Amino acid sequence: MSTTNERFLSLDVFRGMTVCFMIIVNTPGSGAMPYAPLEHAGWHGFTPTDLVFPSFLFAVGNAMSFSMDKYRQISDSAVWRKIIKRTLLIFLLGYLMYWYPFFRLDAAGHVIAAPLRNTRIMGVLQRIALCYFFASILVHYLSTRKVIIVSILLLLVYWILLLVFGDNMQPFSILGNAGLYLDKAVLGNDHLYHGEVIPFDPEGILSTLPAIVNVVIGYYAGKFIRQNGKGYNSIAKLMLAGCFLIFVALCWNMAFPINKKLWSSSFVLLTTGLDLLIISALIFIVEIEHWTKLNWPNFFVIFGKNTLFIYMLSEVLLISCIMIRTGPRSNLYTDANTYFFQKIAPGALGAFLFAICYMLLCWSVGWVLAKRKIYIRV
Repeated sequence: MSTTNERFLSLDVFRGMTVCFMIIVNTPGSGAMPYAPLEHAGWHGFTPTDLVFPSFLFAVGNAMSFSMDKYRQISDSAVWRKIIKRTLLIFLLGYLMYWYPFFRLDAAGHVIAAPLRNTRIMGVLQRIALCYFFASILVHYLSTRKVIIVSILLLLVYWILLLVFGDNMQPFSILGNAGLYLDKAVLGNDHLYHGEVIPFDPEGILSTLPAIVNVVIGYYAGKFIRQNGKGYNSIAKLMLAGCFLIFVALCWNMAFPINKKLWSSSFVLLTTGLDLLIISALIFIVEIEHWTKLNWPNFFVIFGKNTLFIYMLSEVLLISCIMIRTGPRSNLYTDANTYFFQKIAPGALGAFLFAICYMLLCWSVGWVLAKRKIYIRV
């Protein structure tokens, strides 16, 4: 069956669900520990939250399955211009987002320019940009068989690099992994993520290699759905593929632990396997059975229509709330939680309610944009 440009609601819902839950897990309320499933695994292991970002990459691959066909109708130079332009733009937006608001307050409360020397270089959007770049080149210039071989090599080579260049005794530890060594040598401590026990970037240079495979599998899943339609046969094949990847991931976990912050190869296979099962379930629910009472899919489609913009809005708005001081040690973000959400629902429930309300606030912006048919593409 030839590939069609028909849009599949299930793919749009999947992309929207990913952004929705990404906002929820990224913006928990302060004043209490979030529910355990809404936190990342401490190191080795897996929680539902660990599935969110790899699903974002999987969704990027889904979207590529629609755009890459158009690239085959234009010249190579035009293809390179489009891919490089989009890569640089997404990477720059990610960097500017970490630099925002471009100023800081010193100890005396004076406004000073935010130094570039302390700005994180890698990050979520930066990883999306790099994975999009390499995945686009692979699927555009290589046959499916060669892309599969390269993808397997990326997972194996990453594993080998960690074993060879990491700590002899603990190559998969936070202090002894080769990814940290490379990031410190190339980027320096000041440009790494400082939210861990030590300066360590979970979206570092080396761990970008296996993350490319998340986009590649997302691309071929989207292409398969477009070619084979939304029937039981398609669902069965997607689910079998998903179960196979999960099985391999669990076996590999015994030698190369499932670890989101290392983005281990077993983590790639586990998350893409789960994504295949989720997309299969959505096809069944939305496309085949049409269980769409109250038009619930449209709630997630709102997120999917302005994916990157709404994600960036959620991050920039949160930073802005934290920057608005209401006292020596308080800000708008902490006050909203302390004096409202923690009052009406103390503990993890209050933190969760804040995350839900914040997500709905971002959704309302997306709803206004969709109502006016404004779609901000990158």
